[in-house]
Amino acid sequence: MLSSKNFQEIKIILYKLAKGQNVSLKERLYIKNAADQDQKVNSWLRRAKRLQRNSKGAEPIDELLNQLDLDSNEEEVFTYSNPEDLGLWFTGAPSWITRS
Repeated sequence: MLSSKNFQEIKIILYKLAKGQNVSLKERLYIKNAADQDQKVNSWLRRAKRLQRNSKGAEPIDELLNQLDLDSNEEEVFTYSNPEDLGLWFTGAPSWITRS
């Protein structure tokens, strides 16, 4: 479980990421690990990446999608050789959702 101090550090890093400011490799790894552990941090990370992508001249519909957290611009590829293996569908998911 992440402490309130950790959440504050995460929010600062994600703010920098969303604004397109420099984020160190150490900070990126810290965010990645936190996002794997906590669904809330994972959601914040997706939103920060989306805000960074759409920061330059966002259309009104993009702003609405950002506010609703419904953007689907993230490229996801669902091509697996064996669609019967349900575990393969979750290979890109955070570690807290994959099967053990």
